Amino acid sequence: MIGLGLALAVASAILINGGYALQHSSASQLPALSLRRPIGSLRSLFGERRWLTGFLAGIAGWVVYVVALGLAPLSLVQAAAAGGIALLAVGLALRPAERLGVAAALAGLVLLPLSLGAHVSSGHGSARAVALWMLGSAVAAALATRLLPAGAGLGTAAGVLYAAGDVGTKAAVVGGARLWFVPALLACHGLAFVCLQLAFQRGGRLGTAGLAVLWTNALPILAGTLVFGEAIPEGWRGTARVAAFALVLLGAVVLSRLSTDAGTRAGAGRATLSID
Repeated sequence: MIGLGLALAVASAILINGGYALQHSSASQLPALSLRRPIGSLRSLFGERRWLTGFLAGIAGWVVYVVALGLAPLSLVQAAAAGGIALLAVGLALRPAERLGVAAALAGLVLLPLSLGAHVSSGHGSARAVALWMLGSAVAAALATRLLPAGAGLGTAAGVLYAAGDVGTKAAVVGGARLWFVPALLACHGLAFVCLQLAFQRGGRLGTAGLAVLWTNALPILAGTLVFGEAIPEGWRGTARVAAFALVLLGAVVLSRLSTDAGTRAGAGRATLSID
């Protein structure tokens, strides 16, 4: 069953990241989206066939992801899905610094599954721990929109919120009283969607969707250890996991910096969740 879960995780990554690429190429060409005009902004998005195709692909990918979570541990599913950032780089003419950021991120994401070992046990985690993780993620997302410029801040916030939704999803698939996490995880995904669409108009594909993918995949693996009791491996696997997170962080910093430079050249200001 774990093997099937991993296969579904890979399929999910293809659908989600391919959908991101389509959404970015479409949303970046639309008139400015605004939280003060939510209905008009949604009409603008859903009226674009290319964007709608990407959106539906992402929804299908998320459904497949949920099924995968029911078959395999959270960290293993995320590690299998983590290579999605490579899809976002397809067709782009990358500068040296961008290649460095993507290479560092991919190296870290490749090391993550290597650090998992052959057998990964996963608990259900306490409801309090899951709730605290999701609350902390919301705070971190808000800080990202204030401390990072435009596309980078909103892309990072989207990734943190999507990751929080994934943690809530892992808790909710247990059923029973854990279904109370469903409204919270849907709220996380809804806010992440808003952040990502705003980011698409304020940065390049890698500086927005790329950052979102990095944090969406890396943070739940950390949550697998801290929240769901998935054991930290010993020996070289433990070292590989530390190195993996360091490389993912390096990739995120490089991509954030590139987005900062682009925003400065364009005269972009700082982004908050109340941005027009």
